[in-house]
Amino acid sequence: MMQDEHLGSPARRNVFSQAKGRISQLYQKYLDLWTPHVASRWTFAFFLIFVFFLRIFISQGWYIVTYALGIYHLNLFIAFLTPKIDPAMEFDDGEGPELPTRSNEEFRPFIRRLPEFKFWYSVIKSTIVAMICTMFDCCNIPVFWPILVMYFITLFCITMKRQIKHMIKYRYLPFTHGKPKYENHEDTSRSPLVEV
Repeated sequence: MMQDEHLGSPARRNVFSQAKGRISQLYQKYLDLWTPHVASRWTFAFFLIFVFFLRIFISQGWYIVTYALGIYHLNLFIAFLTPKIDPAMEFDDGEGPELPTRSNEEFRPFIRRLPEFKFWYSVIKSTIVAMICTMFDCCNIPVFWPILVMYFITLFCITMKRQIKHMIKYRYLPFTHGKPKYENHEDTSRSPLVEV
């Protein structure tokens, strides 16, 4: 038997998908409200990281989770410092876009591989996931933590050295302090309009 369905009418959304859509809209609304407040966002992120490290220090465990979080944050930071279009890449025709290397070349703003907001958002999400992991004993793998600290410091130094060499070689700075300001040069030889 055939069921009485109207194939031409739009499918009705059930209550679950409507609630999911509404929650998604509210979530996006609050993210959009946080977007212009850079200092507040990063203050909250550093506070959350401080609370995480306080939890690790008090509980004396979950060093693998901390190490994984540190590696992930380092990876995010490197993506934040790297240009979206890497000047080190060889293009087939040799005519790919490049960063300006002289002062008389066209100004092109530095576009990051990982934008600042996505960097902050990923730091917040990963720190919350790491906090949740500290609530489960199965994530508390016993390790000799000084080795992890030394390995992380070594990895950080090697990675940052490579990134700084890349910045020097291709002459770019990942930090800009606003748009370039041009001075208003008025022509002093012209006299103001005189009524005749």
